Amino acid sequence: MTLTINDTTMTSDQSAHTARQAPGRQPGWEVSWLPGQTLDRNTAITAMTLADLAAGEDLHQGHRLWPHIQGWATELGLTGPEAVAAASQPPSDINREHERPGRQPDREAAG
Repeated sequence: MTLTINDTTMTSDQSAHTARQAPGRQPGWEVSWLPGQTLDRNTAITAMTLADLAAGEDLHQGHRLWPHIQGWATELGLTGPEAVAAASQPPSDINREHERPGRQPDREAAG
């Protein structure tokens, strides 16, 4: 599990979901699996952590990480099952259209 976070985008090595700084709403962030919501940076990191885990693991009640999943989901105003279900869906094309080309983050510096 690796999240790459830079000044304007967040990506995951496990999930196709992304987060990007919302245009004109600085310091707001948009996360692809939470369309229509503007989040602060820390909450966007929480959302990307959930997306990363949902893509890479079979998350369910009883999983060793479930108490954390429930807590992170609560930060987003969701239940654990709601968050896992939403984050497990692939990003829609409309979300990918909003991705901006930009410089590639330095993975060595991010790790």
